[in-house]
Amino acid sequence: MADVIMETNFKDVKLQKRGKVRDVYEVGDNLLIVATDRVSAFDVVLPNGIPDKGRVLTQISIYWFKQMKDIIENHIIATDVKDYPQVLHKYSDILEGRSMFVKKAKPMPVECIVRGYLSGSGWKEYNEKGTVCGIKLPQGLVESSRLDEPIFTPSTKAEAGHDININFDEMKKIVGDDTANKLRDTSLKVYKKARAMAEKKGIIIADTKMEFGIYENKLILIDELLTPDSSRFWSMKDYKPGKGQDSFDKQIVRDYLLTLDWNQTYPGPKLPDEIIEKTAARYKEIIEILTKQ
Repeated sequence: MADVIMETNFKDVKLQKRGKVRDVYEVGDNLLIVATDRVSAFDVVLPNGIPDKGRVLTQISIYWFKQMKDIIENHIIATDVKDYPQVLHKYSDILEGRSMFVKKAKPMPVECIVRGYLSGSGWKEYNEKGTVCGIKLPQGLVESSRLDEPIFTPSTKAEAGHDININFDEMKKIVGDDTANKLRDTSLKVYKKARAMAEKKGIIIADTKMEFGIYENKLILIDELLTPDSSRFWSMKDYKPGKGQDSFDKQIVRDYLLTLDWNQTYPGPKLPDEIIEKTAARYKEIIEILTKQ
């Protein structure tokens, strides 16, 4: 099995934060984002990771950031280690393929979520109230139904625990009317372009979560974009409305964990080799389909 990068420690570079998957370093006025192979489920980082998961996430993000440049700029400065500051070159073995050297933007305090299909928490709310994040939807939809028009459903950003879904008016109160409108319109444009591109390759993008920041007074895309960790990807040929769909992501991990007597709190259980291998294959399958890498 390939080496698994669970954590990075660059002694002469300042660690800004360690997220569930990414380690972020400050390098001068910019940032270095390193995607590790850590995997989280139910907001708990598990003891062992998925080989090459960080590389897959990084390369898919880079692919989509390039595709969306006609809609909005992004935070990438360089993705090849030889173009990074000299202090990082000695870490190229770890950084190559799983890192991005990026602009240090001020992150927006909301997550921008677009849903084109009824799934997850959206399906749960629709089942109970006929709405998703307060947006009234037609009657008679089933789990995994395609929505005639994608909907924008923002959420708060939680430092710990779950993000909380909010409606558009609540988002306006947080970021202001003009910014809220721009975030919504841009998110929908990005999603619609990505959905059309993915469908040509036999992939449904059911929903996705985007992050934006302000850099030099301009709104830009930051963090990751349209990866299996931030989106639900389904196979068009296997798609059947009326039930949950198989996703190209860590669903295999979640399904396995649900068979265990585990209370979904730290520490998480160790994953068996079989589950790790199946999940790694799923991540590699989606990058090959989407980017031909």
